[in-house]
Amino acid sequence: MKFEALKSEVDVWLNNYFSNKGTYNKKIYEAMKYSIDIGGKRVRPMLHCLTYEMFNENYREVIAVACAIEMIHTYSLIHDDLPCMDDDDLRRGHPTNHKIFGEALAVLAGDGLLNEAMSLMFDYCKDRGKNELLACKIISDSAGAEGMIGGQVVDILSEGKKISYETLSYMHRKKTGELIKASILSGAIIGRASDREIDKLSDFGSKLGLAFQIKDDILDVVGNEEVMGKPVNSDIDNNKTNFISTFGLEDCKNKCRELTKECMNILDDVDRDTLNLKELTKTLLYREK
Repeated sequence: MKFEALKSEVDVWLNNYFSNKGTYNKKIYEAMKYSIDIGGKRVRPMLHCLTYEMFNENYREVIAVACAIEMIHTYSLIHDDLPCMDDDDLRRGHPTNHKIFGEALAVLAGDGLLNEAMSLMFDYCKDRGKNELLACKIISDSAGAEGMIGGQVVDILSEGKKISYETLSYMHRKKTGELIKASILSGAIIGRASDREIDKLSDFGSKLGLAFQIKDDILDVVGNEEVMGKPVNSDIDNNKTNFISTFGLEDCKNKCRELTKECMNILDDVDRDTLNLKELTKTLLYREK
């Protein structure tokens, strides 16, 4: 599968979803659509669709859930960029949401995307079965206080402090890894994967999520600002603790490669066609943004 074709389908679905919405509240849809439209690799929805496709050929059956996951991810970016959080002016080469719409509307745009995602998943589940409900609950939990928000809290409380490896691992596993893992697991569960396959893909998701975050930390130091569309060294400037500040650049590069290799070995042990997931995993290792 060509990843660009799948990404394009996700982009079209999201664009259609937000077109012509709103009356007196139209501005909030404009703000939500702005951050959805300014780019993004669409990694999470692709992981969801590709995992589902291992068990059922027609990934378009789950594209609504995949796009709900992207809405959750985008909401988190809008809030991350706010002055009270990371205070970033650029995201993907464009002004951040609050720079265009103001802080109040940016907060509401993030809230709107999160709630829209939940509404989408409710709509998807209401005429379906237990597996679909379980999958969407996993996605919802991954965005909550025991998932992404929990990781963000530890990130904020750890600024300027020396923290243990266990705390650092928790922070990255929750802040970034949990939604990535949920994207994979939910696709497998809706696809009616076996318990063994779900266990394997859960392990794969955990390792891929950690590798993804370490790669982000690496790019924050060595990345090209023009390619990334945002300033580098932002973690250093904000006095944040991450894998680079804890272990150094070279160790992190090695760890990223090791985790990617472990991901490949896990996929080798899944008795399905995992070629697309393998290709995407390698793409994430060598990405430049």
